Amino acid sequence: MAIKLTTTREAAQSNGIKMLVYGGAGSGKTTLASTTGANALIISAESGLMSLRDHDIDAIEVSSFDEVFEAYKFVESGDGTKYDWICLDSLSEIAETCLAAEKKTNQDPRAAYGETAEKMLRLIKAFRDLPGRNIYMSAKMSRDKDESTGAFLYGAMMPGRQLGPQLPYLFDLVCAMRCETNPEGESVRSLQTFKDLQYDCKDRSGVLDSFESANLSLISSKINQ
Repeated sequence: MAIKLTTTREAAQSNGIKMLVYGGAGSGKTTLASTTGANALIISAESGLMSLRDHDIDAIEVSSFDEVFEAYKFVESGDGTKYDWICLDSLSEIAETCLAAEKKTNQDPRAAYGETAEKMLRLIKAFRDLPGRNIYMSAKMSRDKDESTGAFLYGAMMPGRQLGPQLPYLFDLVCAMRCETNPEGESVRSLQTFKDLQYDCKDRSGVLDSFESANLSLISSKINQ
């Protein structure tokens, strides 16, 4: 097999942005998919597209794990290749659906969780590795209390103990959707990109501020400059 020589800069730019955003209910994770400023496709497992009713974005609604893989087959070839952004909303819902199906066919609950983790990892990596495409995946937010400090720790919520801790390793950018009230009393959404004592985040690009505007187009422009 012939070696294909490239540079780290070229490889990063051609691979696209691979990002995960987690947040609480109503925090704006679905709405974030409307800010790409490009040709986007939303794969929705939450039946929560009402927040995007004022936008005209192509969408595929899925209700089973197999339907998500059918959506993957669509975006990897043919007409599906025209989309610059692929948005999965949300991983948590897809994993919960997968787990429910596994429990029906597997008498051992531990095995059902293991099968779910394996299938979800395969699914996430398949979408993540689509060449030249920006990938945005959302997840519900977990809230765990650190018994030693009493502080609450936040991260992406997934069923079982295996999958959640592995998610940050699979993405270039992991953000927490934060909703704060400004001095005028207005709710302002932002994406936290740095890891602190409470929120599990990361930014492999190294160019983003600790808090960025909840706008995928602006983040993409900043990373690709």
